[in-house]
Parts: sequence; C-alpha cells; structure tokens
Amino acid sequence: MKNELNFHRNMLITGAAGFIGFHLSKRLLERGVAVLGFDNLNDYYDVNLKLDRLEILKKNKKFTFVEGDLADNESVTKLFAAYRPEIVVNLAAQAGVRHSIENPRAYMDSNITGFFNMLEACRNYPVKHLLYASSSSVYGNQEKTPFSVNDNVDNPISLYAATKKSNELMAYAYSHLYDIPATGLRFFTVYGPYGRPDMAYFSFTKKIINGEPIKIFNNGDMYRDFTYIDDITQCIENMLLCPPKRENANPPYKLYNIGNNKPERLMHFVETLEKIIGKKAQKEFLPMQPGDVYQTYADVSGLTDDFDFKPDTTIEVGLQKFVDWYGNYYLRRDI
Repeated sequence: MKNELNFHRNMLITGAAGFIGFHLSKRLLERGVAVLGFDNLNDYYDVNLKLDRLEILKKNKKFTFVEGDLADNESVTKLFAAYRPEIVVNLAAQAGVRHSIENPRAYMDSNITGFFNMLEACRNYPVKHLLYASSSSVYGNQEKTPFSVNDNVDNPISLYAATKKSNELMAYAYSHLYDIPATGLRFFTVYGPYGRPDMAYFSFTKKIINGEPIKIFNNGDMYRDFTYIDDITQCIENMLLCPPKRENANPPYKLYNIGNNKPERLMHFVETLEKIIGKKAQKEFLPMQPGDVYQTYADVSGLTDDFDFKPDTTIEVGLQKFVDWYGNYYLRRDI
C-alpha cells in the first residue's frame, strides 16, 4: 500500500488541522506519502490545538498546507487548479450536534455549501477517489441495532445529522451523474490523543482532574460505539486505493460504518476514566439533551467483507492513551 500510494501526486485532506484530519495526515506522511492539507482554522474550539497539530505535520517536508474555507468556492477552485489532487479525503466540516442547534448557519455554510463546492471541484478536476466524512448521527434514535448502512435514515434529530445525510445524497447524485468514485464514512464517536475539546471524554478528563463536576445526560443511560482514532485512520488508509466501481445501473458509490461494533454504557466509560486518572468524578445527572441519541452501534460487516478489517481497540486501551497524552500536553503546561 505504501509504495502504491507514493505514485499518487498530492493527496488532498481537508480539515487537516482537525482531529481526524491531523491523524490521517500524520499516518500517511510517516509512510512517505505526499499530503496536501486544507483547513480554515476556525475557532469552534481552541485554535492553539489546531496550530499545534499543524506544527507537527509541517515538520515533514512532504506536507503542504493551504489555509482556506470550503464555503469559499474561489479558494476551493484555485486549490484544485493548482494541485490537481488525485485522491481527496474530505474531513472538513462544522462538527457538534448541540452546537448545530445554537448556530445552524455555520452548518449550512460549511457542511452544505462547502461540500457542494468540493463536489463541483471533483467534477471539474476529476479525481480517482473521493472519500468524505459522514456520521453515525444520521441514524437518529432508531431502536434497531446494530445500525446498518442499509437502514432507513430519513429521520434526523439534529441539523448536524441532516447536513450529513444531505452530504450522502449529494455525493450519490454526483457519483451517478459524473462517475465520481465516492465513499462515505459514517464515523462512530471517535476519540483519542489530540482530540476535540468539545467531546465528552475530553471534558470529563479535564474536569475529573480539576475536581469539577461532570454533566451526565439521560442519567447515564446512554450507549456509544467509541472508536479509537488509530482504527479510523487505518481503515481510511485501507480504502484510499479501492474506489467503488460502477456496477450496471449502480454508480461508483459506497457507504461504510466505521465503529467499534461494541457499544459501551456511558457510566462504564466514566468508571474507566476514573480508574485511569485515579480519581472519582463529581457527577451531575441530567435529562437527555435536544439532538442527543440514546445509543450508537455500528454494523461493520461492510468493512470486514470488503477490507478484512474491523476496529478493535478497547476503551481501556484507548482512554489510557488519551489520558497519557492529555497529561503530557496540558498538565506540563500548568493548564
């Protein structure tokens, strides 16, 4: 895979300063692959964390960074015209379920307009493979488990989920019309070092260490298919050179769940963190929040069938790695 990837000119990763984008870029750079990163460095969370991720990537001479916004069509067009990427991994998006309720316009600009600009660029400057981030949020509050890519997902319960479902429909249409090989990735609760500070595992760690109360919604009766970042990036790497093919009337388009296939109860997750940190959390139990779902649970049969791969990092291992990173990154800085 490494040698094959090296034959490709710049591989474009949007959202390269983001959590998943950073880890994927780092993984590929370490394999000798040239990576073109694109990011708008917005302030949805601490920009310093994004800049620190970028500094790590910039140490590799095969990394090229362009600052820009997907919602700016001129910037996207110039990017594609200048670099002509052959493989595109679109990870740039406005994230956060709850934030989509408070600031909906940001989601329309980034996730709808921005993704449209990306699809247009892939049409006008043809690529060999477009992979893009979707989300387990598209499944809403359905009771059937595990969640399959064949399930009906017509009932999103947040605007964020609606934008991700829209991305899948838009990608399908462009794949059908213009033969763009497109792969949608439904991520399930990704966590790990250099993660997003707005995610529960991150804020829980910070507050437990600082002796502050943590908010536990739905009284802890929630389940999440926590997926460690290294499993995510390995899975994407496996897919890069395997674009879907057109089959009869079906366009070159595929969807995959990327999850651990092992939902964990929120309280077990908290107890694991407490054990690793060595300190009990002060817990504030609250009702379910608008836009939240009761559980996520990935059917990953598509991954095992097509790539002989299944995420398998346990939360005990993954959270230990996160807490170790957190201590090195924050506590030594007295933050």
